[in-house]
Amino acid sequence: MPTAVELLRQGRKEELWQMCCGFINLNLDQFMAIQKRLLLEQIELLNRCPLGNKIMRGTRPRTVEEFRQWVPLTSYADYCPELLERKEDVLPARPAFWVRTSGKSGEYSCKWVPITPAYSREMSVIMYGVGILSSCKGWNDTSGLNEHPKIVYTVAPRPYTSGALAHILEEQTTVDYLPDAEDAESLDFEERIKLGFKQALSQGLDYFFGLSLVLVAVGDKFSQSSDKVNLLPLLSQPKALLRLTKGMVKSKLARRSMLPRDLWSVKGIMSGGLDSGVYRERIKELWGRYPLDVYAGTEGGIIATQTWDYDGMTFIPSLNFLEFIPEKEQFKWQLDHSYQPKTVLLDEVKAGENYEMVITNFHGGAMVRYRPGDMVRITSLRNEKLGIDIPQMAFFGRADDLIDLGVTRLTEKIIWQAIENTGVPYEDWVARKEIKDKMILHLFVELKDGRPSGDELAAAVEQQLKRLDSSFVATHNDVGSYLDFGIEVTPLPKGAFASYISRRRAEGAELAHLKPRHINPSDKVLSLLLARPEVPEARVEAETAAVH
Repeated sequence: MPTAVELLRQGRKEELWQMCCGFINLNLDQFMAIQKRLLLEQIELLNRCPLGNKIMRGTRPRTVEEFRQWVPLTSYADYCPELLERKEDVLPARPAFWVRTSGKSGEYSCKWVPITPAYSREMSVIMYGVGILSSCKGWNDTSGLNEHPKIVYTVAPRPYTSGALAHILEEQTTVDYLPDAEDAESLDFEERIKLGFKQALSQGLDYFFGLSLVLVAVGDKFSQSSDKVNLLPLLSQPKALLRLTKGMVKSKLARRSMLPRDLWSVKGIMSGGLDSGVYRERIKELWGRYPLDVYAGTEGGIIATQTWDYDGMTFIPSLNFLEFIPEKEQFKWQLDHSYQPKTVLLDEVKAGENYEMVITNFHGGAMVRYRPGDMVRITSLRNEKLGIDIPQMAFFGRADDLIDLGVTRLTEKIIWQAIENTGVPYEDWVARKEIKDKMILHLFVELKDGRPSGDELAAAVEQQLKRLDSSFVATHNDVGSYLDFGIEVTPLPKGAFASYISRRRAEGAELAHLKPRHINPSDKVLSLLLARPEVPEARVEAETAAVH
């Protein structure tokens, strides 16, 4: 089977698109046929291995229906100690390598997940397809592609998932990472970012793959320092000097600070996580194009992606069997963890409804009816504009990162978007529900300029929540008056988050555990954030940037 870059080199555009992006042309029946065929192959592998026998509790399903009826839903704890100890002889297939993500504090230090050669190969094809979708104007357009794409290496190094994905992509094309991938993995995060964008001044930049927050932070840096650029150090780097000079001229003519889009014409931006939607408009302003939102994770690889209309995400049929726990079933389980929630398949979901994801890896993967803990919203049953006949989704939030107000539940994403939409410069935030003499959405925010006051920001956030969430309006108007519901903002001292990060780093915490969770932080975390910062002001920026 030819690689993607070989098809590109030979001008076989239709074959390239069909191989990497053909899933968007499937109808729902074809999608489900692929799902069920690959699941039956996976069931055969599970029936023959010790881990499958353990997870399926001795049953030997032969059909999709038996599999869903007999096999229980699982969490990572069900795979311990086998996956934690990376025992390869118990797995459905031998892995090519292992990836890891953050674990649950106090339960296990991290989560290890095996990736088989077949799974890696299929994911590399999908990844290249995501790159196509991020840079194209429509089907069969390959004008944004080249044989050696330049990408700044801004992701976490292997064996973290994002670093593994960077290397998986190289199964389909040669990537010029800035800095080189091997060098990048020996640097800490801040050094990696600085060196990568410094090299991009000379070598150029085609694509960005990583956290949207990094793009915003880098863009803001350029904007803030454009009037203080010293060109003398660049005299020995003519390409960088020329690029920077042209960028300065563009910004002067536009009568504004220099932005990254003055320096680079980025062909595609691929991002995932909550911050992608939150920073969507700012990224467009800074970099000249929208980020393509991708729903991915360590346990399930790439699950869904936006297409060239940058609207809803389309599900991928070939990496995982997809099941969905309706929100009402999920709520029953929240009340009684012994309850086994019922699931529906993709051809049974309803538009406008929220679901918790359940995935079963294909191609010899280890995860079986696994609950990653993510909630998604089905935004429509098809993409009318592009004629994609598959239900469309948006990431709704973590199932455990909700503030339940009774009538409505606020997600991390919607609170973050509301704070961002106020336009108030801030470093970071946390939030939780409190019930004193009234129900309160209590926000703790580190403001960059020390303004506005807590009451002013609370009013601004409330206004944005009403605009973003119609159910919040109903809650506030119909229930809020009865419960005297309100929003309270407590400004945190300058350097609060940097000090917290520094303390956690000194304690030897994992990268993913350096920052406090946004939703429902513990009393201990809040006390540390509210305390007088221990980090000198000069180190605040470096500590925060290193984690971002």
